[in-house]
Amino acid sequence: MPNLAKLQIAFKNLYVRIAAVLLVGLIVWLAVFRDDVAQDTSPLVLSQNIAEITELAARKDQLDYLLVAKPLSESPRYIFKFKGAAQLHVVKVPSTSHLSLEREVLLKNGIPYSIAKDDYLAAHKGVLLDEGENGATAEASAFLKRHALDILVIGFILYALKFGVPGMGMSASVIAPDKLKGSMDDLIGMDDIKQEVLHLEDMIRNRAEYKSHNIDKPFNVMLTGPAGTGKTKLVGYLAKKLNVPLIQASGSALESGFVGGGSKALNALYRKACARGSCIIFLDEAQTLFMPRGRGEKKWEDDTANTLLGLLDGVKSDKGAGVIWVVASNFDDASSEMDEAMLRRFSVKINFRLPNKSERVALLRSFLSRKQDGLVDWNDLDLSQVAEMTANLSPALLETVVERASMLSIQDKTIINTDLMFRAFERATLGLTDRATTAEKHLQRERVALHELGHFFMQIDPYLRQGLSLAEVKEKSHLLKISTESVSKLGALGYVLQSGDDVSLRTLEELEQDVIQLYGGVAAEELFYGARGISVGSQNDIEKATKMLNLMVNRLSMYSRSKLDYTQLGQDGNGERAIRQVEQKADELYSYTLGAIRDYKAVIESIKDTLLDQYVLSKDAVFALLEERRDLLLVHLAGPRLKLCGDGAAML
Repeated sequence: MPNLAKLQIAFKNLYVRIAAVLLVGLIVWLAVFRDDVAQDTSPLVLSQNIAEITELAARKDQLDYLLVAKPLSESPRYIFKFKGAAQLHVVKVPSTSHLSLEREVLLKNGIPYSIAKDDYLAAHKGVLLDEGENGATAEASAFLKRHALDILVIGFILYALKFGVPGMGMSASVIAPDKLKGSMDDLIGMDDIKQEVLHLEDMIRNRAEYKSHNIDKPFNVMLTGPAGTGKTKLVGYLAKKLNVPLIQASGSALESGFVGGGSKALNALYRKACARGSCIIFLDEAQTLFMPRGRGEKKWEDDTANTLLGLLDGVKSDKGAGVIWVVASNFDDASSEMDEAMLRRFSVKINFRLPNKSERVALLRSFLSRKQDGLVDWNDLDLSQVAEMTANLSPALLETVVERASMLSIQDKTIINTDLMFRAFERATLGLTDRATTAEKHLQRERVALHELGHFFMQIDPYLRQGLSLAEVKEKSHLLKISTESVSKLGALGYVLQSGDDVSLRTLEELEQDVIQLYGGVAAEELFYGARGISVGSQNDIEKATKMLNLMVNRLSMYSRSKLDYTQLGQDGNGERAIRQVEQKADELYSYTLGAIRDYKAVIESIKDTLLDQYVLSKDAVFALLEERRDLLLVHLAGPRLKLCGDGAAML
């Protein structure tokens, strides 16, 4: 019943607004179409166009009658009506023009006319009086008649700007706590984040205790982190635990297209929250509200953010004491520049992160366990291996992988195992692969095969040169598969699929190895086709390498004793210096890559034929081929070895 009552109130408010709009229209209509001409229902056509009088000469046979009202006044009126027509024409002319018209048009063309009598003037005083206050009223009335529709539209627009258009505006759903699904236990792993939320819950429940410590400001909460990490779900869990309604709206919905529309929407949202007492206002995808203000040329561009600032501070008053603002953004102040005043309004900031490997295992097990018995082959499912290949995926993307595995299971009429999860991961992240696109392009497929093998060998190169066994190298390698199938989503004719790495703090040595691995593809092309045989297929690799080198050289100053971010300094001379240093390091790393990959030329060429024949080689298949060619591989690595010295230079 409470929900029914709320629905009735919502419809009542909608009907009131519609009625108000109709009332405004009715008032305008009555003002425009009132019967100013007593006892005359004929429509009036008012004009000051003298040409209408001169044109009567050609239509005098059609005239029903022609009257001249007040011919001696400053503004005589010509009143005429055509036979069979409903319109009564009234043309106002200056007194100086009347004499010429009377002589040159009426008398010269024999057009009969009469002087309007006093009783006729009295009956039509609304439009036929002399100049003055009454005359002005008559002209105003005539203006209203001509522009009735325009006035009605303008009135509606003014109403909409002030109160909003009925049925339109910011979409904000109010969810009662008993309608919220799930609980905090559904948030698998993330114990650090759950502790933050429990602390927040304690602050909200025990405000009096915090007030004793002179903490009397509202608990505005800011949630940041990658998409799909559970920010929205957590807000729902919190509202359910606190037993308060949740008012949820999208930050993008504040951009109404009207000046001031976002401010009005926020104020309406706040009024709705205050009417409910204790509740949570949740603004999702609100990153645009945190952008630094004052940068736009238009003064009103910051109105929405300014309004939010005021409301966030305003909940200190008794009116909004029970209102808790929670905003979510995919960015934080560490990854993007944000408005300092806005950040200060949030006393609680909770940063979400991507799940680690153990949490991914738990998430995958939870998603898969929801399926009916017999649909998952738990004996042939290595969740640790699946978690390894799904590094850096959010919980939402992990759930997508599981859903894709179910789709493949239904299509293939099989049960879910490790191999199917692998295919599902590939489909969810890469999309569809296609052999037909490259089937008849043997030369291109050969180039792609060599290119992708170049990436792979430069990925395992450090381990081989350390003297590790192939079994140890296989364990350390992140390779999942090498493919010469095309991927339309990536615009690629082949790819090397690797599992990710949870470690985000990369060292100089690791970053250099990343660049070398990127250069492995283009170096393999140069090795087999010459310097002028490098294809445009290396474009993406070179773009990534350039970005990484700029980070290493200019932003982190990894090769300099003076640790500076050179990109923040002026461009006077620094631009050329930055380019020169990046070029120097790129040349050193590429030279090393080209020299190192020569040691694998024979092995690459022998594996290439198998890859072309089978299109795809799994990690097990690749290392099985290396085991067969162990002697050939060790012979080429037995000679003088290339290494990188401390500053990244290639040395023999």
